[in-house]
Amino acid sequence: MTDTELVRAGFFRRLAAMVYDALIAVAIGLLAAIVITAILTALLENGMLSKQGFEHVSDLIQSSFIYSLVIQLWVLTWVVGFFLYFWKNGGQTLGMRAWRLRLFSTKQSVPIGYTRLLLRLICSLGGIGTLLVLFDYKNKQSLQDRIAGTQMLVLSKAQNHHKNWT
Repeated sequence: MTDTELVRAGFFRRLAAMVYDALIAVAIGLLAAIVITAILTALLENGMLSKQGFEHVSDLIQSSFIYSLVIQLWVLTWVVGFFLYFWKNGGQTLGMRAWRLRLFSTKQSVPIGYTRLLLRLICSLGGIGTLLVLFDYKNKQSLQDRIAGTQMLVLSKAQNHHKNWT
């Protein structure tokens, strides 16, 4: 499959995939938060970490900047990991697969590494960078695609079939 045969994805197809992926990312974030909260609760209740005079673990976690930061960084790591893993391994998240989208490099011989993918994720500004596709009729490039040197292409049903995923 070569990306020269494919067309760039429009705004609404990208938006649909983003909504799908946002639901998955929220679920991953919630599960990650449950896991880290359960671990912290077990460590605090069993005396492995100090409760610092608080009776309930929830009071300590809510009032502690450090514990809140640890939980937020843990959740962020899992959500970012979701996007980076799927973009690196196959060029598609689950939402992109559902909407037959795939991420390709604009530079034919240069593979997309984790650095470029992280740059793409940061430059998406939480999806706001995709609004640029509405104004770029000719190239259909989002802000994150322009900066990271990537492009979002629409696959045919045959190309999107699981036997063709690489």
